[in-house]
Amino acid sequence: MKEAAKLFEKETGVGVTLHFSGSGTMLSQMKMSRRGDVYIPGSQDYMEKARKDGVVVGATEKTLAYLVPAIVVRKGNPLGIRDLSDLAHPGVRVAIGDPRSVCVGLYAVEIMRKAGLMDAIGKNIVTLAESCSKTASVLAMNAVDAVIGWDVFAAWNPGEMETVPLEPAQIPRIAYIPAAVSTYSKRPDEAGAFVDLLAGPEGRAIFDKWGYLATEEEARKLAPQATVGGSYDLPEGFTVPVKP
Repeated sequence: MKEAAKLFEKETGVGVTLHFSGSGTMLSQMKMSRRGDVYIPGSQDYMEKARKDGVVVGATEKTLAYLVPAIVVRKGNPLGIRDLSDLAHPGVRVAIGDPRSVCVGLYAVEIMRKAGLMDAIGKNIVTLAESCSKTASVLAMNAVDAVIGWDVFAAWNPGEMETVPLEPAQIPRIAYIPAAVSTYSKRPDEAGAFVDLLAGPEGRAIFDKWGYLATEEEARKLAPQATVGGSYDLPEGFTVPVKP
């Protein structure tokens, strides 16, 4: 985002001030302050909330990059984790995002349930992370042995993590990162131009450089049968067991 903001300022002369936080936290701050020109959550579920709450102009929404679920382990894969069933082995410490509030956690639950491994892997889940970034950081801090997260996590910390791809048939859905102009924007034309840059060839090149899947075609290579986005609700009364 910093690289894209600098490019936009260079091309247009319009400066971009970036604010980083969790998707839900940022949405709440925008609603309370009634400020902000562009909203870019980490996944599409929060954009759906932003549309429903009237925070963004739906017609301006564009997709910036795609997110494919994967197993992410510490560099060198010290436990030799090769597939999803390995996460059920005794002693393996697993983390997922909290499925009650984090999109990547919902996707992890969906994957485990589809594979019939919810109970087996659930016994090894020691952490439910409260955000997407914290799902990755618990692995970087060596607090767990593996996470079910996005494949891009390893690109965030290339010296500390690596990706173990899931079998394509194990991935029911892929997610995406959207952007839209805020209804609070006092400069909607400039805000729209920034979204256009992010979603256009220059923006895709930047996302690609930083390890993201910039096109649906790239994502489909890893998950050819998966649907894109969509809502997913936990079954009523469903809980994820967390090992004390």
